[in-house]
Amino acid sequence: MKNENSFSRLLPVLFGFFIMGFVDVVGIATNYIKQDFSLSDSLANLLPMMVFLWFGVFAVPTGLLMNSIGRKKTVVLSMAVTFVAMLVPLIAYRFEVVLVAFALLGIGNTILQVSLNPLLSNVVRGDRLTSSLTWGQFIKAIASFLGPVIAGFAAAGLHNWKMLFPIFAAVTLLSTLWLLLTPIEEKPVEGKTSSFAACFGLLNDKTILMFFLGIISVVGIDVGLNITVPKFLMERCHILLSQAGLGTSLYFIARTTGTFIGAILLVKFPARKFFIISMFVAIIGMVSLLMLNNLWAILVLVFVIGFAVANVFSIIFSAALLKMPGRANEISGLMIMGVAGGAVIPPLMGVVSDAMGQAGGLAVLLIAMLYLLFTAFSLKKA
Repeated sequence: MKNENSFSRLLPVLFGFFIMGFVDVVGIATNYIKQDFSLSDSLANLLPMMVFLWFGVFAVPTGLLMNSIGRKKTVVLSMAVTFVAMLVPLIAYRFEVVLVAFALLGIGNTILQVSLNPLLSNVVRGDRLTSSLTWGQFIKAIASFLGPVIAGFAAAGLHNWKMLFPIFAAVTLLSTLWLLLTPIEEKPVEGKTSSFAACFGLLNDKTILMFFLGIISVVGIDVGLNITVPKFLMERCHILLSQAGLGTSLYFIARTTGTFIGAILLVKFPARKFFIISMFVAIIGMVSLLMLNNLWAILVLVFVIGFAVANVFSIIFSAALLKMPGRANEISGLMIMGVAGGAVIPPLMGVVSDAMGQAGGLAVLLIAMLYLLFTAFSLKKA
């Protein structure tokens, strides 16, 4: 009976990761909005920036907020903000209004990512946390997949791509009600409420700093590959952009497959060993990719790399939470702030690519992978 109760508490929390995946709708939405308002690329790119910006602004404050109101209430707050974000474009469809909508989506998603991960630790045992976080990432990936599909269905079947928003709003509302009706026991925060200085002071711990830099590295790899793989395919294999885009889709499929298999294996397989093997595979795949010119061989290696790094975020995040369970709220805020920090790596890749070509840009990711391998070996000391 106890296991049934635990499972009933776990389901609504895991479903929250589906709402987390709604943030990826900004990709397909940007294309529709650019077309609707005849925008330049620079203006259209304000949309993803309006989403991504808030991870750096609200991540740490959300960690502190959880200390005051609790994790569950913070998750509910994030879903309320997300719900409002989905309704704003329906009220007035103008570019400046859409910017506000995506800013709210970014704020809601930041709060959700910071609060949902530690809330999960309230309903699963410590040794199952890594696997549960990986299941969450898999569910998030499903939502990311469905975004473009639902937008296409709305455009073709409902003759209005914006009908995607009320569909997402309805799902968000259902998720909120499900979570509200689910009793989840939270342990009170130990000691006094943390300050910003105390929160950032956690980075003085070498292990926490290592994990923070690890999050920056893995997010940088993720964003960097998505941006650069099509350009690398065009440069190496001399194909059109419409064909080269297959590389990004394949990488996303690999990550989704990897999180599904990882969630199963990490139940019993040691996270440290899994992490080490994953990074060796990713590094070998990247080195091989940089030396090849054959289209199909490169695509296979893109899949291998995506599969190998799929679970790294979850492993690092869970290790950070388990390092200081009593400071999990602040730790979560710092780790999610690292998501915004991942924007540091792609611009660096761009500078190197201008000087050395796309292979040079991808070589920057090889450095990030080597750092993650170092982090993997260091997990035993964490």
